Amino acid sequence: MKKINVGIIGLGTVGSGVVKTLRNLDYIEVVQIAVKSLNKKRNIENLDESLLTTDSFSVVNNPKVDIVVELIGGVNPAFELIKKAIENHKHIVTANKELLAKHGEELFKLAEKNNVVIMYEAAVGGGIPIIMPVKMALSANRIDKIAAILNGTTNYILTKMEQEGASYGDVLAEAQRLGYAETDPTGDVEGFDAAYKIATLATIAFKKRVNIKNIYREGITNISAKDMAYAKQLGYKIKLIALAKMKNNKADVRVHPMLVKTSHTLANINGVTNAVMLQGEPVGQIVLSGPGAGEFPTASSVVGDIIAISSELHKSEVMLPMMRCKHEQNAVPVEIKDTKNKYYILLNVSNEPGVIGIIGGVCGKHNINLASLLQKDSDEADDMSAEVVVITAKCLEADVQAAITELKLNNCIKEVKNLIRVME
Repeated sequence: MKKINVGIIGLGTVGSGVVKTLRNLDYIEVVQIAVKSLNKKRNIENLDESLLTTDSFSVVNNPKVDIVVELIGGVNPAFELIKKAIENHKHIVTANKELLAKHGEELFKLAEKNNVVIMYEAAVGGGIPIIMPVKMALSANRIDKIAAILNGTTNYILTKMEQEGASYGDVLAEAQRLGYAETDPTGDVEGFDAAYKIATLATIAFKKRVNIKNIYREGITNISAKDMAYAKQLGYKIKLIALAKMKNNKADVRVHPMLVKTSHTLANINGVTNAVMLQGEPVGQIVLSGPGAGEFPTASSVVGDIIAISSELHKSEVMLPMMRCKHEQNAVPVEIKDTKNKYYILLNVSNEPGVIGIIGGVCGKHNINLASLLQKDSDEADDMSAEVVVITAKCLEADVQAAITELKLNNCIKEVKNLIRVME
């Protein structure tokens, strides 16, 4: 069997895992690796340092390279590197969720023009196989809903807050010390990472391109230990959910915290573990769960893509046709104001007669029915305030926002502390 030559751009955690894993495959050879620094100590035994270069473009221009593996992340310079590699008729394996979400359409069209494939299993679920199953094993299905936990950092933080009653700030600091969170955690905790992933996954599942600009995104920075405690009392846990629903030929795709019933599978996905729930016809509902990041879990997906390409390289004129992008239509987006949800609302109110009636009156005025209500004395120093937790019945987002605006103007409502959607 003719050896397949691979060029790798990026030798960080995942890149190191890929190199180590590829050593078990004698028909695949790593011929060049682009790195930031030649002097950095590598956690790879017997690494041939003659393969290393700081010139990433030398990898994509190398005539020996059959497959370019991009593992540096971000848009620049990854976009130009992959674009050049495709123009040089090299097949691509990438774990770059941001690049695919922002420039996937252009890159996939360029790949078709040059008759090469882009494989990206690691870009959504890390070590969870999801792209190939959706495109192949589940191709007979009409998938109409995805609900997923796609970011290990936020899931770790929320799990620790729920289990230990700790504050967001304290758990974030711990996650940073343990290496679960970056020094600048914005990409994770504000939901960007999960949004990039659900954009790609929804595009594949719905067979229509989902524009990242149309995805509503909200992070976990406003979730408090108090929210966690109240959610628990009401039979819920709080998770950062990447949600995508196709209804009436419109795509409702968003990322935000949600109260999830403790009996739901996703409520019991803890720590850095990720999970994807798919609902389709005829399969029904399935859940895939596993490590969403890490050296070897992600390397597993990357190397799986390399093997898939290698199995057909030099044997077929049109390789892996089912894995290619065939999205000719853009999904019509649903704006967040037009979505319908149940809601958790936490209010700090004046501890006086009639307040509950005021809350009910405002909600009723805006077509909102209350499903449950919990009132507690406030832990503030005075006895003049109380906390009220409301769970609404399913209602329109625009109506809830209008009610919140009106409640904020009422003198009896001291503060609207939080508004969190509730998963059905």
